[in-house]
Amino acid sequence: MKTINQSVFWSVFLMGLMIIGCKTDPRESSASDDISSGIETGKEQGQAFIEDNASDPNILNIAVKSPDHTTLVAAVQAADLENALVNAGPLMVFAPTNEAFDALPAGTVEDLLKPENKDALANILKFHVTPGNYNKEFLKKFKKLGQANDQNVPVEVNGEDVYVGGAKIIASIPATNGIIHVVDKVMLPPQE
Repeated sequence: MKTINQSVFWSVFLMGLMIIGCKTDPRESSASDDISSGIETGKEQGQAFIEDNASDPNILNIAVKSPDHTTLVAAVQAADLENALVNAGPLMVFAPTNEAFDALPAGTVEDLLKPENKDALANILKFHVTPGNYNKEFLKKFKKLGQANDQNVPVEVNGEDVYVGGAKIIASIPATNGIIHVVDKVMLPPQE
């Protein structure tokens, strides 16, 4: 009889501990919660800011490491679009080089990077992105592409060269979430 009573006692005791542990109200804060809630977090949140040196690179990882795309990366950061470029995709990004940005009228890039022009900058950047993962050869079959800003961009073929929105694809780099087509020109969406 004592064995049964001890088993019942320990079962009830352990169940009581579990119930007490489960009844902790997550809305109640402890001293450590009060301290951490006073810490401000920056805008750098989301999966784009997770350090991962083991996985194959995604579109954003490749762009960040490219010395030829520092202006593009600065624009993506100014428009807060980093997380969009690490989404599962697949995405095709038509990535203008620094030289392509330099070919814009003087002061254009500096003006677009201002906080008050964030929406216009985001619209231009989204004009460089389309869903899919098509290589240059496959793109030759298209007449136009629907871009991430809900506008269309023409695709033209001249011999072996493929032009998207008037920008020539000069290289293609596969990524885990799509493909980057390096282009020689900044594509500007049509004015409405």
